[in-house]
Amino acid sequence: MDKTELLFKELTEANGVPGFEDEVADIMAGHLKGVADISYDRLGSMVATKQGKADAPKIMIAGHMDEVGFMVKSITKDGFIRFLPLGGWWGHVALAQRVLVRTRKGDVVGVTGSKAPHIITPEERKKVLDIKDMYIDVGAAGKFDIQKKLGVRLGDPIVPISDFTILGNPKTYLAKAWDDRIGCAAVIDVLTKIGKTHPNTLYGVGTVQEEVGLRGARTSANMVDPDVGFAVDVCIAKDTPGLGDTDEKLGAGAGILVFDGSVIPNRRLRDLVIDTAEKMKIPYFLTALARGGTDSGIIHLNRKGVPCLTFGVPARYIHGHVGVIHRKDYDSVVKLVTAVVKKLDKKTVASLTRG
Repeated sequence: MDKTELLFKELTEANGVPGFEDEVADIMAGHLKGVADISYDRLGSMVATKQGKADAPKIMIAGHMDEVGFMVKSITKDGFIRFLPLGGWWGHVALAQRVLVRTRKGDVVGVTGSKAPHIITPEERKKVLDIKDMYIDVGAAGKFDIQKKLGVRLGDPIVPISDFTILGNPKTYLAKAWDDRIGCAAVIDVLTKIGKTHPNTLYGVGTVQEEVGLRGARTSANMVDPDVGFAVDVCIAKDTPGLGDTDEKLGAGAGILVFDGSVIPNRRLRDLVIDTAEKMKIPYFLTALARGGTDSGIIHLNRKGVPCLTFGVPARYIHGHVGVIHRKDYDSVVKLVTAVVKKLDKKTVASLTRG
């Protein structure tokens, strides 16, 4: 594996559902030690400050550290775990998967279960199974008390189990938590590679609790008070069977979101990004997300308003146990973000708004 692949492996195999992102924050801070000054807001978002040629403007790049997962909701008398989702899950992709219950006594492996298909009714077969009708089996049997023996208790986080894997096409990678460890990797790479000649101060932020309401973006934006904000996240690859011909596919380059459910990006900033990509011949495509949101949705509302835009790395099968991305798209995003940040001097930032 090269350096980037090792970073992907480290970040995606780390465990950090909303509210439990410390492991990811430690990884980001470790890679940025000596590169930027590290601080934290009171929700746990990591803020890495990298001084350029000027104190202002202040440029914020955010990748959220949390991944979709679950939490222990209750434990049946027979030792099965009922759980609730942290982030958006579809029943079809949550069932029959290995998970890790993170307890005070250590990690416990389990599997999401439900009634066997042999004993459900024809009508039940036609429905998507709801999360509330599933459970997690960690080896419940007889009088084995999972609370006393394993330390399982209500509120414990539950994460998918999935190893980082380089696929047969060596430019494609399979892993959990691309949403949004790919953004965390981009924050690390941009701050590491940009040098000290950028005409601004750069803030690389790993936000918490994005999947449950963009919460860390609010507190960290308040802390940074940026003049321009970027979120780096995944966008949806639409190149799988049944979706037709599309530009939104693996290997297409950097995704530039012209709309998502939480923000309409600043149009002058959007045009600057597009012009930069075309001038530098960085592959890109435009995309929109009708539902869902990104950290830009909160950052752009900070104080009197912040010009914002979201970059996306196209990913297949997000909000599940595994996803697939392409290396070309990640490299394109890092190159484009770095190039745009280098252009954001006081005059350029002032030109993005009326006041």
